[in-house]
Amino acid sequence: MIYLDSAATTFQKPPSVYRAVREAMASMTSPGRGTYGPAARASRTLLACREEAAALFQVKDPEQVVLTFNATHGLNIAIRSLVKPGARVLLSGYEHNAVTRPLAAIGGVQTEVVRAPLFCPSLFLEELRRRMNHEVDVVICTHVSNVFGYVLPVDEIAALCRRRQVPLIVDASQSAGVLPVTFADWGAAFVAMPGHKGLYGPQGTGLLLCGREPEPLLAGGTGSLSRQPEMPDFLPDRLEAGTHNIPGVAGLLAGLRFLRRRGSAALLRHEQGLVRQTVEGLRKLPGVQVYAAGEKDCQSGVVSFRLTGRDPGWVAEALGQRGVAVRAGLHCAPLAHATGGTEATGTVRVSFSAFSTAQEADRFLRLLGRLG
Repeated sequence: MIYLDSAATTFQKPPSVYRAVREAMASMTSPGRGTYGPAARASRTLLACREEAAALFQVKDPEQVVLTFNATHGLNIAIRSLVKPGARVLLSGYEHNAVTRPLAAIGGVQTEVVRAPLFCPSLFLEELRRRMNHEVDVVICTHVSNVFGYVLPVDEIAALCRRRQVPLIVDASQSAGVLPVTFADWGAAFVAMPGHKGLYGPQGTGLLLCGREPEPLLAGGTGSLSRQPEMPDFLPDRLEAGTHNIPGVAGLLAGLRFLRRRGSAALLRHEQGLVRQTVEGLRKLPGVQVYAAGEKDCQSGVVSFRLTGRDPGWVAEALGQRGVAVRAGLHCAPLAHATGGTEATGTVRVSFSAFSTAQEADRFLRLLGRLG
């Protein structure tokens, strides 16, 4: 199978990740629940994962790194912590349902979309500045669109939020692992990311980087302050109720170490090279409408396209029957499709990872060319 759906989940993982998960299942129990060998090993693994993530993402204190089930879990914590009924929230036009649905669930929130054309970061910043001339309670922005691979100018967005003293929530689901996520420089209130995409960890893992005092979504045992009826008031215990997914954490730790060895910059160059190759090939095919940036710095390892006269779902199914895994539809991000002008049909999305090859991209293009 040619796997080109890494924006959903990286399927191929480093061998060290598989080993770490197996070893954790065979040798570890729950952290913070005992001092015997398997519990102590679990505690050390959990701490090592926080420390590795803190180093990679420039977090001053590893205790600010909270383990979550996925990015959606982290975004719900962040949004519930900062957004109350009546709040005015600015969103980019590329947000995922993991942002828009929690906001809708709160009720009474005034959400405004900062609309700017696809792959035009300067126009986005201009519109954001205009909207922030009025009172704003929170800004929420994805770092990279999961539909188009569009890299939003988060460094500049963060600087503007700092100047205006507006809390910023960043969804780093598509950027963590390939783009710099500089938590200390951004000064963001929260940054959420999954473990199972660019961090090469297992599903059911994620990280929330906390720069503000969070409100817990779940209450329960933490292994600390057990006589106290309320949740602990300190991180990370405040947000980590219940038993940790230690096999997942061990796999995530192995994925983070893989990233440190390989280097995010090298992985980004690899993915962007495959995108350029794919875009060039798509533009040579008749009837293909491709969504790509003129400047490589505005697009990561994701590209969307449509085939004239063919439903994207049909294209994805036909490719799947020929051994190519892509994703079609709205990608849980109807707001992004509305911004990009593709809401009526959605798109076919191709996305790469460290394990994707130029030969696979060529094979995909040849098979697609035979579908028309």
